[in-house]
Amino acid sequence: MQFSKLVDSYEKLEAVSSRLKMIEILTEVLKESGKGEISKIVYMTQGTLLPAFEGAEFGVAEKLVEEAIAVATGFTKEQVDADFKKTGDLGLTAQRMRENSKLKSMRARSNTVSDVYDTMRKVAATSGQGSKEGKITLLANMFASATPAEAKYIARYPLGQLRLGVGDATILEALSAMSTGNRESKSMLEEAYNICSDLGEVAETLLEGGVEAIKSMRVSVFKPIRPALAERLPTAEQILERMNGMAAVEHKYDGFRLQVHKSGKKVRLFSRRLEDVTDMFPDIIAATLAEVKDEKIIFEGEAIAYNEATKEFLPFQETIQRKRKHGIAEKAEELPLHLFAFDLMYLGNKDWLKEPYKKRRAELEKILSKGKRIIPTTKIITKSPKELESFFEEAIEEGLEGIMTKDLEAPYIAGARKFSWIKLKRSYKGELSDTVDLVIIGYFLGKGSRAEFKFGGLLGAVYNEKRDMFETVSRIGSGFTEVQMTELEKLLGKTKTKTKPARVDAVVEPDFWVYPKYVVTVMADEITKSPTHTCGREKQKDGTEVGYALRFPRLVGDTAIRQDKSPEEATTTKEIIEMYGQQKKVGVKES
Repeated sequence: MQFSKLVDSYEKLEAVSSRLKMIEILTEVLKESGKGEISKIVYMTQGTLLPAFEGAEFGVAEKLVEEAIAVATGFTKEQVDADFKKTGDLGLTAQRMRENSKLKSMRARSNTVSDVYDTMRKVAATSGQGSKEGKITLLANMFASATPAEAKYIARYPLGQLRLGVGDATILEALSAMSTGNRESKSMLEEAYNICSDLGEVAETLLEGGVEAIKSMRVSVFKPIRPALAERLPTAEQILERMNGMAAVEHKYDGFRLQVHKSGKKVRLFSRRLEDVTDMFPDIIAATLAEVKDEKIIFEGEAIAYNEATKEFLPFQETIQRKRKHGIAEKAEELPLHLFAFDLMYLGNKDWLKEPYKKRRAELEKILSKGKRIIPTTKIITKSPKELESFFEEAIEEGLEGIMTKDLEAPYIAGARKFSWIKLKRSYKGELSDTVDLVIIGYFLGKGSRAEFKFGGLLGAVYNEKRDMFETVSRIGSGFTEVQMTELEKLLGKTKTKTKPARVDAVVEPDFWVYPKYVVTVMADEITKSPTHTCGREKQKDGTEVGYALRFPRLVGDTAIRQDKSPEEATTTKEIIEMYGQQKKVGVKES
């Protein structure tokens, strides 16, 4: 496929706001792709080189792209930078510079999708002495042989700023329509994606073998499984009622959720965002090799700093210091981690996902019965609300987040939020005591005492899973430190846009829209009905439309951005509506 064809599709995607139209556009371009090419189109549309667990990074900064544009067009670096400051989009700058190039065009042939993708792989692989010059040369050659429209996306792609507004759910629906003519196969494709976490592999498998080949996809070691997610309920009685009267109840640890993959003497660790974090945790690797004797295994746990002397869990603020690229060995010595294992996913050559929780847990306990650094989470099985409440209080007293209850008969449901897992972090006592994770979709400029900062506040949204849309729920104007405001202004400036992104549903207009990418944690006093926010918005009897909003929201945490959560893992519209209902039951009045 010619790259120009893909660029035409990207131009159309940028111009539409209808998700159905986006699916239609993507379907058409996927239909024209061939074997070995469809995965490249999927990765490029996701804005990545490879799935997250491969750890492939472009290693490209804005200044480097500016230099490449200058080399390819004959403009000076200063001229390119000045234009970038005007457009705020290096893609538009590349397009303008290419249109007005001072050099004779080098375009001897048109680029294919594979030409561009493979060159980007070379850019990413270029390292060591002289790597900067090597990357600039590769990019400059692409710019010089590109049309102005192609140059726009060549600049945006390695910076992670394609601005298409396409999520994984949209790609899955387009793949379904490509294969069967409708979107009915989306759930089957999603199941396959959930167990391999590689949308490119799903696309190639579908293209080559159709739906039957998708049905044959299986769990394999070193391909992370998308983690199961939990619902929430406010009382022990409601939880047990949902669990048919009896449940397993585990301590919930506030640390790093890790998925451990072991085959022989090789171990890899993946974060909840499926990033390879193996090198960050040498103590967990050593413990896995020493304490887990099984040849092939995948299991999950929560890694948390633990003081052996005092038998106490350290706060997340200390545990998070272990996530680093430098000084790893020294920090591992200073802050050793324990891994509290809570689920078994694969053992030997058998997929354990479909086995009931009670069987998975029993096997996990058998495997880890003699562990010192890797041990099963503390757990009880109960049908008593009083015993569940007591276990919850015990967890809080020990400095933990709360508890997780699990359906004894349920399979492991990868990549989904179901009532087979229910978390209880705090009880609702007339106010919203739990935190929520919101996606940043816009920001406001500073005013008054914040005039010296270009940043004044955020527009936050929750994720509507059914619509694959982000719906506004709050303006966030407090809880920021000066350091966080500076950090946010710099970070959000790279993804800001003057037009509302396609997957955003909003009535409130910020000073700048932001492509849904970053997640923040927020505390609020309560949830109220709101005519200005779109979260769960419904038409009332009087014809007005009313949604839900957070009252007195404020940012919490030492770091502004939740690096461990993707936008689709943020709090959902469904959760906000359920929390509102729970809140009303304990007598919170409307403001």
